[in-house]
Amino acid sequence: MKKILYLECTSGISGDMTVAALLDLGADQKKMEQALASLPVDGFHTVISRVKKAGLDACDFAVILDEAHENHDHDMNYLHGHEHAEGECNHVHSHHESTHGHGAEGYHHEHRGMREIEEIINRAQMTEGARSLALKIFHILASAEAKAHGVPVDEVHFHEVGAVDSIADIAAAAVCLDDLGITEIAVPELCEGRGTVRCQHGILPIPVPAVTNIVQEHGIRLHMTETKGELVTPTGAAIAAAVRTTDQIPERFTILKTGLGAGKRNYDRPSLLRAMILGVEEESETVSKQDFPHSDRICCLETNLDDCSAEVLGYVMDRLLEAGARDVSYTPVYMKKNRPAYQLNVICMPEDVKKMEDIVFHETTTIGIRRTEMDRTILPREIRTVHTEYGEAVIKECVLPDGTIRRYPEYRSVSDLAEKNGISFQEAFQKIQYAAE
Repeated sequence: MKKILYLECTSGISGDMTVAALLDLGADQKKMEQALASLPVDGFHTVISRVKKAGLDACDFAVILDEAHENHDHDMNYLHGHEHAEGECNHVHSHHESTHGHGAEGYHHEHRGMREIEEIINRAQMTEGARSLALKIFHILASAEAKAHGVPVDEVHFHEVGAVDSIADIAAAAVCLDDLGITEIAVPELCEGRGTVRCQHGILPIPVPAVTNIVQEHGIRLHMTETKGELVTPTGAAIAAAVRTTDQIPERFTILKTGLGAGKRNYDRPSLLRAMILGVEEESETVSKQDFPHSDRICCLETNLDDCSAEVLGYVMDRLLEAGARDVSYTPVYMKKNRPAYQLNVICMPEDVKKMEDIVFHETTTIGIRRTEMDRTILPREIRTVHTEYGEAVIKECVLPDGTIRRYPEYRSVSDLAEKNGISFQEAFQKIQYAAE
């Protein structure tokens, strides 16, 4: 059974909400605390507790700062951009980087560039997977802030992101996600509020510039709610952008586990991030448990390519198949001005569309992909191993509507057996077919 982590962001997303939800889901708390303790950063400790939100029991993750770093994000008027004197906030965008928050109390945070951030993360005791993810989140933030301020990425100095609490949030989230070991993560949309927030430079609209840049750059859907206030922080948006592999959840699944992470702000909706581990039966499991015929839904992706070499087309096909495409093919076509070209056709599951499109956009010169959803009927099938005089081979066994069973040697097994034994492909195929029957 395939597992998918689903982040349900109906009340937005922030760093502390993400960590709390993942801990509630079963991430190793001790491993996370050891990683945070190893950060070469002073001035904080963490508290994990249970709280009630709208009567629901949820996990709360809090980074408690010492007096030199505390920044107080408990003034809702400030978050809504109500009357406050200019300059009360001492650092750019500091109001929105964390729900622990950054407020108007006048405390000055450390200013750290990416080199300092990278050094801190690289010196921490965590797996390479967690370290890579933490750095990816920071780089996404750096790109968003650089665009917002009109400066190169290497000149961005993270005021609030470089602050102690945000470093702890991002490191903790990366360690928890890595510990859960789920590589497919669904984030269909981020729900955001309305209104304004005030910072050193004046009043900014919601979503704030860093969030706007992140969702634009990474194609994340926003759902604007009527809530007055900021639901999505840049840290939360960066985490979603860094981990999301699909914006679709499967049509059928079982919920294996649920975690609730509490936020610190109080709005007209409970500040909760729900994380769920979904179980999805693999195709072979599904068809064996369903009455024949079995139907499901697939996506067909198409794009025309008139300036890619044969080597590139072959490489793209291999990458798509390795990433889980059900089928990949090329069709010769003639485009305008009678230019010869190829139409790339990709068949995949709906939840894999984003992954497939990313590969096609990255590896080819196309600027657009057509997408069609289709129903299909599939035969029950099973992958089996058979024994031949030349060694073991893999076959696919399919059941027709009348009960007839057909067995097909898998290409890779045939070619491997032929090469290993110095026989022709046809002879190897016949030997496997005979053993299968």
